[in-house]
Amino acid sequence: MQTRAPGSVIGDRRPSNHRGAVITSSTGPSLDDIVGDRLDVIFVGINPGLRSAVRGHSFSTPGNRMWPALHRSGFTPHQFRPEQERDLLDLGLGLTTLVRRATARASDLTREEYLRGAEDLLARMEILRPAWLAFLGVTGYRTAFGFRQARTGPQSATIAGAHVWIVPNPSGLNAHYPPAALAEEFTALRIAAGLPDRTQGPAGSDPGPADGR
Repeated sequence: MQTRAPGSVIGDRRPSNHRGAVITSSTGPSLDDIVGDRLDVIFVGINPGLRSAVRGHSFSTPGNRMWPALHRSGFTPHQFRPEQERDLLDLGLGLTTLVRRATARASDLTREEYLRGAEDLLARMEILRPAWLAFLGVTGYRTAFGFRQARTGPQSATIAGAHVWIVPNPSGLNAHYPPAALAEEFTALRIAAGLPDRTQGPAGSDPGPADGR
């Protein structure tokens, strides 16, 4: 794939009366998309982790820091458990992946899967029309869309009319970002998206233990 120029527009917005979706894979273990129409932010992982797909919930592998990062950055009023993932929709948030197929490691994916995943993501986002797409790590975004110099933070390109931001991969293997630094990156996205710090409101009930994808 050719490297795309800054400011690229990938797809465009299309009128839709679609009000939500739960999309599943038909080939092998995978995870439901947790998405709806016109969400504030949809977080985009590379592909489902195999253990999370077997368990049936996103970011349910011990050591993944997605749920703690969402809470510490103010996206959620308390730390959600993986089985509470659908509660994100009430906060204007969603979850999806570039590639549907679950693997033990993202390195098991082929380049062709990334490219097909980019086309699939574009088609879905043209229907759902989120305000922001937040990619979890630079690898998937670079490979799928050809922005080889992309770094974490805001991107000049848009996808189906959505602003694009890259946050660090919340995997526990990402030693470059300890929990506090990871939360700072997620906080920057929340502020840019104009969302309130939900940790400052009612704490909610049943915060649950710390675990991840």
